[in-house]
Amino acid sequence: MQRRDFLLTTLAASATPLIPNLAAAQTAAASSSSASSAVPQAASQGAPQQAPLGSPGTGRGIYSPTSGKYYDRDEILKAGSDFLGVTVEALGGTLEKIFSDYGDEPTAYIAGEEASGAFGVGVRYGKGSLYMKEETDPTKIFWQGPSIGFDTGANAARVFTLVYNLDDPDDIWRRYPGVEGSAYFIGGLGVTYQRAEGIVLTPIRAGVGFRLGASVGYMNISHKRRILPL
Repeated sequence: MQRRDFLLTTLAASATPLIPNLAAAQTAAASSSSASSAVPQAASQGAPQQAPLGSPGTGRGIYSPTSGKYYDRDEILKAGSDFLGVTVEALGGTLEKIFSDYGDEPTAYIAGEEASGAFGVGVRYGKGSLYMKEETDPTKIFWQGPSIGFDTGANAARVFTLVYNLDDPDDIWRRYPGVEGSAYFIGGLGVTYQRAEGIVLTPIRAGVGFRLGASVGYMNISHKRRILPL
C-alpha cells in the first residue's frame, strides 16, 4: 500500500510542470482559431456588396445604354453610308433630320433591298436583315405593302432603316402604318416614317429611279414573302 502511494505521488509530482504548458498550448490554439475565423468574417463585413445585374439605380441593367443596347451616331453613319453606297456627307443630312425627330439612340437597324412600282397606287416588296447589338445573328425579314399617293414610276432601291424602341426581335412582326406628312427628300435620299405600338421605322431609300412614296399606306413585316401586300 505504501509502495503504491509512493508511485502515485511521484507521477503526480513529475506531471505537475507539464500541466501549465499544456494549458498554455490549448489557450494559444484556441486564440489562433478564433483569430483565423474572425479575419474572413471581418473581410466579408468590410467588403462592398455588388448589386445584382439589373438592380434599380445601379446602372447595370441588361438594357442600359452602357450595356450596348443602342447604336450611336458614328455606328449608324458608317453602316448606312457603306450599305447605301453614298458619302457620309450625303447621309448625314438625312440622319440629322431623323435624330432631331426621334433621337440619336436607335435600338436596331434594317439593311435590305426592295422593288416597287406605282401610278397613284402601287406596291412594295422587300427583304433584308434586322440587326440588334444584343443579338449574335441578324434576323431575316420580308416586307410588303401598298403605297398610295403622289408617287409614280418603278424602282429598285436599297433601304436602310433605323428602328426605335424595339427591345426584342420578335416584336418586329407587325404592320406599320405611315406617319402622316412624313415623306422627305434630303440630299438625294428619300425617307419616310412608319410607326406601330411605339416602334418607329425610318426607311431611307437610295437607288435608280427610286420613288419617295407617300406617307399614306403601310409596311407589313413578315417571316416569309407574301404575294399580296396585306
